[in-house]
Amino acid sequence: MLNDPAKESEAEPVEIRCYFVRERNALLVRGDFSPVYTDFYLHLMQQQIRYEDGLDEWLKDGLAALALHLASRPRNESVAWTLSWQKPLQNLFVTGSNMQGNVTGRVFMKDVRERNENLFISQVSREGEEPRQSMITVDQPNLFSVAESFYDQSEQRRARYFAHGEEDFVLVTAQPECDLEWLESMTDESIRKIDETETLSLLETREYRFTCGCSIEKIFPIIAGMNQVSIDDMFGEEETMAANCPRCGARYVITREALEAYIEQ
Repeated sequence: MLNDPAKESEAEPVEIRCYFVRERNALLVRGDFSPVYTDFYLHLMQQQIRYEDGLDEWLKDGLAALALHLASRPRNESVAWTLSWQKPLQNLFVTGSNMQGNVTGRVFMKDVRERNENLFISQVSREGEEPRQSMITVDQPNLFSVAESFYDQSEQRRARYFAHGEEDFVLVTAQPECDLEWLESMTDESIRKIDETETLSLLETREYRFTCGCSIEKIFPIIAGMNQVSIDDMFGEEETMAANCPRCGARYVITREALEAYIEQ
């Protein structure tokens, strides 16, 4: 299974190429997300997760937008994005790590916190530093547009997403002294011809897989940290209970006997 750390290598990576657009002072990152989407739907099938009303497409866009953003960031950085949407009440969550080369996510439709407005929340972690969080209000659920608004308001620089193909996306971010007029004039059509119209210098390539890395061994400490009353309430009269990974939604069955053995150790 794709959420099994021992089998993460089975997931095919997307290769994201990072270019510097010479004379425009912009960073361009591009990737074809077909392999990530394939493993995403395989994960949904394995875990019997069914998203209705196009929520799977919503989540796919979030995975692509985040992976392109990650590829433009330092290699010691991990990022989590949450889009808290109010009508209908649901949260989209995507997260990824440059150190692990992975992206994953899920949509929460139950037990979602009600807010006065739609919020986009970004949490950034780097080795040896305190996590940072920023938050903006948003008025549409399109993840690419939301990410662009995040760049404008939180990153304080322009960034634009483009569709190079059906599952092939491009992110162009402004660098110091960027030609902003050129960046604003770009369209999906012109981005498909950018190899012909601009001088691109390849900086690096990065790979990302759709995989979480969760396991029942990682869930045990969370439950074991609860008090005994809470644990008993979770099991009720049963000897087993289901627990879901908060990052990808993978479902695990935990037995009371196995949990007790873990606590004793």
